[in-house]
Amino acid sequence: MSCYLRHLSSELHEAGIELTPANRRQVDQMLHELVGVPFKACPEAWKRLKEELRGDPTRRAAFVARLRDLWAAKSK
Repeated sequence: MSCYLRHLSSELHEAGIELTPANRRQVDQMLHELVGVPFKACPEAWKRLKEELRGDPTRRAAFVARLRDLWAAKSK
């Protein structure tokens, strides 16, 4: 399981996602999907996540919004 999930607690919280042992894999798969990286390619996923989240607050906010929308769609 991806160790980078612990670094995304504020983004997950903003997106309305409570990370639990039961949903860690689903959240990890979603994050891979959002950054366009095949599942289990964790170093590449973390690299792209950092690009999305660091620096530009507008880009970060857009990413959190996409994450929130994807979570809502997959949680139905």
